Amino acid sequence: MPPTDASTDAGTAPVTDLGTGPGPGPGTDNEDTLDLRLPDELLALLGSEVESAGEDDLLDRIGGWGPIATPVGTFHLVPVRVERDLPLVSRWMNDPAVAEFWELAGPESVAEEHLRRQLDGDGRSVPCLGVLDGAPMSYWEIYRADLDLLARHYPARPHDTGLHLLVGGVANRGRGLGSALLRAVADLVLDRRPACARVVAEPDLRNMPSVAAFLSAGFRFSAEVDLPGKRAALMVRDRSLRDLL
Repeated sequence: MPPTDASTDAGTAPVTDLGTGPGPGPGTDNEDTLDLRLPDELLALLGSEVESAGEDDLLDRIGGWGPIATPVGTFHLVPVRVERDLPLVSRWMNDPAVAEFWELAGPESVAEEHLRRQLDGDGRSVPCLGVLDGAPMSYWEIYRADLDLLARHYPARPHDTGLHLLVGGVANRGRGLGSALLRAVADLVLDRRPACARVVAEPDLRNMPSVAAFLSAGFRFSAEVDLPGKRAALMVRDRSLRDLL
């Protein structure tokens, strides 16, 4: 499970990141079954099945999703390349507002280890730069929540997709960019991943501006969950409700 939250559009606000049963199909069921958990045996089986799979199989080729038009400009998720992007990501992680929640401050090697764990893994989590009108301005992690350790702590459904976000520069915070981009990226996930019925996130409950940003982006508050190191707000954007929220 990726660290914690990231910084959203609310100044010092950070932001981050359910499949039981087949259900009636993608996007048709937004009911939370809070009494259900994936058993450890099933999680182990899922993990073994994806051990040799790559990004193309698990997250539908994020690198090929292309740019999208948003109310705040043209936005593109670009998968991270360590040799190109590490100095920028590390600088953002050393911002005190970000470091409080991500806990990745320090020399570049700290952020590098975090990135390489994902890049050298099985593709269930893909770190990306968020490029707005040609300028990198945010860091994202798009991940398979149903295959993450997070699934041990709340209801999981096949292909649930999680988001972590930090808005990098201080100049880009407090302008509504976080909420606008959260909505755009959540909808992008639903558009590009037809098997995914909902997008989830788990910001720290202490980070009320982050929770507010998710609410403004069309997520609904589902539950409070206890995760390693924090008590989180489980936020959900349902395919079936995307045109209503």
